[in-house]
Amino acid sequence: MARKMSKKLTKVAKKAAPKRVDSQGARQADTKGAKPSKKPPKSTTPKAPPRKAAKRVKLLSGGNPQIAKGYGDAPVQAYIAAMPGWKGDVGRRLDSLIVDAVPDVYKAVKWNTPFYGIEQGNWFLGFHCLTKYIKVAFFRGTSLRPVPPGESKQNEVRYLHIHEDDPLDEPQFASWVKQASQLPGEKM
Repeated sequence: MARKMSKKLTKVAKKAAPKRVDSQGARQADTKGAKPSKKPPKSTTPKAPPRKAAKRVKLLSGGNPQIAKGYGDAPVQAYIAAMPGWKGDVGRRLDSLIVDAVPDVYKAVKWNTPFYGIEQGNWFLGFHCLTKYIKVAFFRGTSLRPVPPGESKQNEVRYLHIHEDDPLDEPQFASWVKQASQLPGEKM
């Protein structure tokens, strides 16, 4: 009985034993006579919150980014950021030239294509990624001077195809953008 009482008192004494403080101010239990732990001590530094994985944008045929329909600059910038390889650099340059030519341009992404217009639903230009080039569509392109080189099955639409190694005639492109912004846009 005395032995049982002694064990109980030892357990109680260990629980009530004074705590030690480590060099960082954290309290630790007195480990005198304790068995060595196989586990390393827990860190007292707080863990960083888990990082969210960047949402991957699905690329459709030809490398065209699949971006949800949206109005304003944010969806257009998301589309441009998701354009693969050299097309992303060209997309940023096209967007910059369009904004410089028409500072109050209205932007949207519809049907996985960025559109630019003078107001919502009244678009004058859009572009789209294809396998080997970017296709810029001027919706009233036959009214532009000079007329953009790419023909379309639609009467008024003209295209400009930009390939990886093609230099972009920026002054001509800016001129087409200014002209297109002054024409009645395509209702979509």
